[in-house]
This record gives sequence, structure tokens and C-alpha cells, in this order.
Amino acid sequence: MIRRTRAVVATLLATALAVTGCGGSDGGDDDAAGKETDKVAYITAFGAVGRDAFAWVAKEKGYFAEAGIEVDIKEGAGNQQNLTALKAGQVQFAALDFTGAVIQAGKGEFTDWRAVAAVHQQTLISVMTTRDTNITTPKDLQGKTMATGAGSVTELLFPAYAKLAGLDPATVKIEGVQATALNGLMAGRKVDALGTFLLSRGALETAAKKEVVILPYSDYLKDLFGNAVITTPALIEKDPDLVRRFTTAVLKGLAYSIEHPDEAATILNKVKPTYTMAAGRSEIEVMTPHVRPADGAPIGFMDEARVASTIAVLQSAGLIGPGLEASQVVDFSFVKP
Repeated sequence: MIRRTRAVVATLLATALAVTGCGGSDGGDDDAAGKETDKVAYITAFGAVGRDAFAWVAKEKGYFAEAGIEVDIKEGAGNQQNLTALKAGQVQFAALDFTGAVIQAGKGEFTDWRAVAAVHQQTLISVMTTRDTNITTPKDLQGKTMATGAGSVTELLFPAYAKLAGLDPATVKIEGVQATALNGLMAGRKVDALGTFLLSRGALETAAKKEVVILPYSDYLKDLFGNAVITTPALIEKDPDLVRRFTTAVLKGLAYSIEHPDEAATILNKVKPTYTMAAGRSEIEVMTPHVRPADGAPIGFMDEARVASTIAVLQSAGLIGPGLEASQVVDFSFVKP
């Protein structure tokens, strides 16, 4: 009778231990399950297009949920709006063009942000034209008209790009326009070239129905990063664990997107039915070679020496003054080699 009672007690104890996760378990799953979900907002670099699909992929695949984060993804409209949203506390994380943001920081216009991961290891801004213009090198732009987004980083960096390419920038007429008008201007041959993003190639080919020629700024401005994920120094100080979990999850989404462009484009199309899967897949495939660091470092890594070089390039071009340090625009602790 005593042996039977002991056996029953032992069985009940074992069951209780199994349910509570004790008895040799480290309690990790229970700790995660017991935590409240962090709710944050994130704004894409520009709308709901292929280059930004990775955020929705991270949400759809459950990477944010696994990290204990619920993310409200908003559609961005470029650096100015995204930095404004971050400053106003409307979002806690954002994607934007890193070089353009550095220019704003260097001018003292907005400094309350830090990049935590790179989306593109190279700038994707380019000169783009159609084959029938016979523009095949930067020097062919002499005497031509190029349209760019008014005040865009493409316009701001053109003089530095032109000089390094052996072209006098003063010999090119620059027309600053709304970014959404660029492809139409080129398709109608109202300009000779565009200053735009490499990822717009497919859209220009569709609009112009002609072969597109691309002259990447990265041929001459090699150290510039493309888009980056940013947050505020205040959030980094207050909750570095949240920043780390978000960064890890969103980069998992980025890695999955370039490895599975069809699925990523399908996920994006569910969010934005008016944006075709073909367009999404095309953008993802075009950006893929620019996502992984060349030296085998993890996706998202930002090399401090390259960031310092970016600052030096912008200073030498007269776009920012002296004094800006790499640590003032990037927190290097979240993605390490």
C-alpha cells in the first residue's frame, strides 16, 4: 500500500514537472511565453514594392512573432517623411536611403537616428536611359538633360559622381521633378536620362518599351550603402533587447526574400494587390546581388571603415561639413561579423 501511494505521488510529481517545464529544463520557452508582446511600428523606404517586401515577409513567416514583437508596417514615402515619422514617434523603426540620411545628419537637419543594419551593401542610385539615346558612358551625358527627384540624393550626389567619372557636371542640365514622373518623362523622350534607383529598371522598360541602359553610381562611389534600417538612440538606450530582436527578425525576412523571390513577391501582392507579383519578383532579383556583404559578413552588416569613407566622400563633395563621426549615424553593436 505504501509502495502504491509512493508510486502515485511520484507519477503526479512527474506530470506537474513536465507541465511547468521544470526538472532540468532551462525555462526558456516559458520565459518567452510569459512575456508581453512588444508592439512597434515600422515604415518602409518607399511604398509597398519589391525592395521593401522583406518586412511583410518577416511578418508573414512569423519571424516577428517568434521575437515577441507585433509590427504595424506602414508605407513610407522617402527619407523626409520617414525621418519625420520617426521624430514624431509615429514609428519606432524605419527604412530609408542611408546616404541621404547621412547628408541630413551632416547638415544638422536631423541627427536623432541611428542605422542598425544595412539592407543594400551598395548604393542603388543610377543614371538610367534607353538604348536609343546612345548614352553608354557617363561622358555621353555631356550636353544632355537628366531628370531626377527634386532634392533627392541622386541629384545631390551627381556632381561627385560626374567628377569621378571624368565629366564636368556643369555640362549636364538637371531637372528636379516629382519622382513618380521620372519614367513617363523618359518614355516620352522629354529628357535624355534619369537619375533614379536601379530597382526601377523593370518599370522603365515597361513604360518605354525599350532596352534600358544603366550607369550605376557605385561604379565610382564604391563605399556608399543603399537603404538601411534605422531607429532612435533613445530606443537603443531604453530597450536594446527590443532593437536586437527586431533587427534579427527583419533581417531574417530580408534573407528569406532574396532566397525565395517568388514567395516574397506573392506575400507582397497579398498586401498590395495592385502591385504585380512580376514587378515584385523583378525588384527583389535585381537587388539580391547588393544585399550580401562581399567579405562573407552577415546580411545587414555595416563596416565602420566604409561608413567613415561615406562621410569623407560627402565632405569632399561639399555636401556636409566636417565633424560627423561614423558612431553618430550607425550603432554597430546589432550586426557583427
